Amino acid sequence: MSNPSSSPRSLAEALRSRDDAALAVLLRSRPDLLTPVPSDLTQLATRAGTRASVVRALERLDRFALQTAEALAVAPDPAPYETLLALMTGDDGDDTVAAALPRAVATLREQALVWGGDDRLRLVRTARELLAPTPQHPSPTGLGPGVREATAGMSPGRIQEIVTAAGLPSTHDAVSAVAALSALFTDRRRMAALLAELPEDSLDVLERLVWGPPYGQVSAEPAARLRRLLDRGLLLPTAPGTVVLPREAALHLRGGRAHRGVEPLPPALDPAGTHRPQVVDATAAGQAYTALATVEELLKEWDEGGPAVLRAGGLSVRDLKRTAVALDVPEPVGAFWLELAYAAGLLASDGEADERYAVTPECDAWLEWPAAERWARLAETWLTATRTSGLVGGRDAKDRSLSALGPGLDRSAAPEVRHRVLALLAALPEGTAPTPASVLARLRWERPLRAAAAAPSQGTQPGAPQDDDLRARLARWTLAEAELLGVTGRGALSTQGRALLGLPAPGAAAGGAVAHGRADDTGDSRDSRDGREGRDGRDGRDGRDGRDSAADRGPGDKLPAHHAAGGALAAVAGGHAPGPLPDAEQAVATAAAGRLLAPLLPEPLDHVLLQADLTAVAPGPLERPLAAMLGVLADVESKGGATVYRFTPGSVRRALDAGQTAADLHAFLAAHARTPVPQPLTYLIDDVARRHGRLRVGAASAYLRCDDDALLSEILADKRAQPLRLRRLAPTVLATQADPAALLDGLRAMGFAPAAESADGDVVITRPDAHRTPPRAAPVPVPDGPPTPDGTLLAAAIRAIRAGDLASTAPRKQAPSGAGSAGGTGELPRTSAAETLATVQAAVLTGEALWIGFVNAEGGASQRVIAPIRVEGGFVTAYDHTADEVRTFPLHRVTGVAELAEEDS
Repeated sequence: MSNPSSSPRSLAEALRSRDDAALAVLLRSRPDLLTPVPSDLTQLATRAGTRASVVRALERLDRFALQTAEALAVAPDPAPYETLLALMTGDDGDDTVAAALPRAVATLREQALVWGGDDRLRLVRTARELLAPTPQHPSPTGLGPGVREATAGMSPGRIQEIVTAAGLPSTHDAVSAVAALSALFTDRRRMAALLAELPEDSLDVLERLVWGPPYGQVSAEPAARLRRLLDRGLLLPTAPGTVVLPREAALHLRGGRAHRGVEPLPPALDPAGTHRPQVVDATAAGQAYTALATVEELLKEWDEGGPAVLRAGGLSVRDLKRTAVALDVPEPVGAFWLELAYAAGLLASDGEADERYAVTPECDAWLEWPAAERWARLAETWLTATRTSGLVGGRDAKDRSLSALGPGLDRSAAPEVRHRVLALLAALPEGTAPTPASVLARLRWERPLRAAAAAPSQGTQPGAPQDDDLRARLARWTLAEAELLGVTGRGALSTQGRALLGLPAPGAAAGGAVAHGRADDTGDSRDSRDGREGRDGRDGRDGRDGRDSAADRGPGDKLPAHHAAGGALAAVAGGHAPGPLPDAEQAVATAAAGRLLAPLLPEPLDHVLLQADLTAVAPGPLERPLAAMLGVLADVESKGGATVYRFTPGSVRRALDAGQTAADLHAFLAAHARTPVPQPLTYLIDDVARRHGRLRVGAASAYLRCDDDALLSEILADKRAQPLRLRRLAPTVLATQADPAALLDGLRAMGFAPAAESADGDVVITRPDAHRTPPRAAPVPVPDGPPTPDGTLLAAAIRAIRAGDLASTAPRKQAPSGAGSAGGTGELPRTSAAETLATVQAAVLTGEALWIGFVNAEGGASQRVIAPIRVEGGFVTAYDHTADEVRTFPLHRVTGVAELAEEDS
């Protein structure tokens, strides 16, 4: 604990005493303070005390740090550390709470929610207003207002009556009477004697109010048990018919504790099972392969154009069901794959008048990547996306249904929750899977305010509890989606999942991934403290090197209660859960995850096994050209570890329509078959090829020609051809009003193999038209407030704040009487042009620094401390301490100059 000899007089002064590393910690944990960059530390302190910023900071505190802030809100202002400790531990004391409390106080100081030395701890005013009790509302601790606040509107005569009934001597004024009553309630011995005089029924009333809410209703003629309490001030009226138990009396009845239950340690994660790491990685790799196959099948299903876009946006329930059936997955899982492909930029709406969904051009490039890289792209997209497929099927704030690919599915908290859930899994021993209930309990401890503030407008998943909070649902979906995607295997985090978070592999550095990686709760978990490759430039950027960040190994590790504040328990209490990585760092982590997965994926095969029943078996994933050609030549009959393809007349005709010849197909099968080509398959290809193209369909509206007039006669005589309304124009030509496509389909339905021909009589090679959208950017995640600044931005911002603070606080010489300088008032100095020029020229000769007022070309005024180097041509060249560089200032934009005091010059 620190005990500075002199406490700061304001939050700005407290911030001014911090070093750059401590300021970096504050700005990283509260990035809203940097938008825009404050001009000086006074402005930074003012912004840190605004309601919106304080609420956001309180929402990011863990339960114990929040309980500490709540206790400070009901303590005197300022309060010594000993008073806070007494409120947290009570009369009986608590070694675990006492050990963890210094870290909680340090966290509140770090977040600029508390300032001052240990002898004068002050909660920032806005936080006190939010957390302190009022005459109308109790504090989160369940305590009501103190005697002074509760008696503020009471008549002096009534106060004197209460003092007398409580056994205290009457006073000359209400202020001293209130002070005497407060002293009585805080004196344990006298308070115990006062309560001993009360009957059991009156004590029962106090017992019901002691842990809150402290308010009760009374009638105009209260019962005797209530009258005794009212007469002694143990119940004080706050409004007509409403009474409150004063805070001082409640604290005595609570044994000095501000909270009924204090939670200094996070709940432990209960293991649901433990598996060998190799089994976890192999299972996750199998899931990753299945995920890729599923997404590729979805893209193939929509390759020629997907379903129509609803008028309100999104996919209809019917189309979602059809897609889920095609993928052979449940509808919620189908919605997940749709949303993942959409977030990755592989699917989008085509933007045409008859708008529908289609594959994007980006998909064609993605399909050419190696499998591990394709998976890494999907995994990174999932980790950082704010679109939440679990909400599909729920209702929004206006009771409208939330549809897949539609609006209203963004939840800004999703990336942070996903990272936190995976970080908790990373903190467990390798191969250990936690129970979902313990994960949810841990998240509620880490963000109690956010858990309690979940809005009902955020949609509900069918079958989910209606009163469940959003973070809990996000966590449950994260566990399920991570397993589907192959980030986890059997519920435990895989090696590639660990790499995706930017963590080193277990055992890769001393102390392991938890001690030095991003699974710690110290607030700078992205910093590389183990010096691993590629992260050297970020070491110690927040000035907290050396802290024991291994505390967050704790989801399952039950640590001894006697750990001190600087150790493991203290780190847990910090409450700064790791969040998403900056884009550049995430790209490095994603590439590392892909490299780790690559050896675990099956190698693509260049062969199939042909069977006599006109099927081909692919015993594993096929090389892309082989899979593409086989997909045209045969139909997929079943999928799984091995894929079974079936050859049919229709599939062979499809290959011939695509421009292949019988010889090409025979050569293809001979080159890629590990078994001899079965005779029935050879006959099938030759038979379809022999009949293929004998009939030619062109445009009249449509005509049909054939060198064999007997075949045309057969078609005319077939009753199935009647809907086509064919008529003979010549012995070898039939015509119809139907369009060529309808004629082709009709003849093929009759068992013939016609071919389309162009106006020149050439055979038209037909392939399925791949429908693509125009170039589309992937949807941008909705940020949860300002992004966390990187090291470069932090360094520049702190330098600018320091320089601005120097300019605003640098002591100036007093201006002569009648001069226009602002002196020490903090306003821009005002001097004439001649006086400005003379002062600057003199400063060039003497080397002294000056304080100037400057207005830029946009009209923005600022204060600067400069050291002039030369003056020429209406410009002054000087070293600008504010910008930490040499700059040139037009003299006509300098409003005035003032010399700095000699001790600072």
